[in-house]
Amino acid sequence: MNEIEIGAVRHYFDKISVVVIELTAGDLAIGDTIHIKGHTTDVTSKVETLQIEQDKITKAVKGQSAGTKIPGKAREHDKVFKVL
Repeated sequence: MNEIEIGAVRHYFDKISVVVIELTAGDLAIGDTIHIKGHTTDVTSKVETLQIEQDKITKAVKGQSAGTKIPGKAREHDKVFKVL
C-alpha cells in the first residue's frame, strides 16, 4: 500500500469519533483514503465528511486543519497518510 504523509492529528473528539487533521504537506478531499498511524493507533478510513469550523467542504489544502469522522480512536500527534 503506497502512502504519503500529509499531516498530523491536532485533536480527537472521542464522543463523536472526529479527528482534526492539520495538513502540513498535500491536500485532502472527500473520497480519499487516509491511514492514521501512531504509537497505539492504526486506523484506515475513507473520507466521507470534511469540515472546517463546522462548515462542510469538499477539499482541504496544505496549511488548513480539517475535521473528519473515523471508525476508531486516534491521539494527538499521530501521523496522517493519504493512501495512493
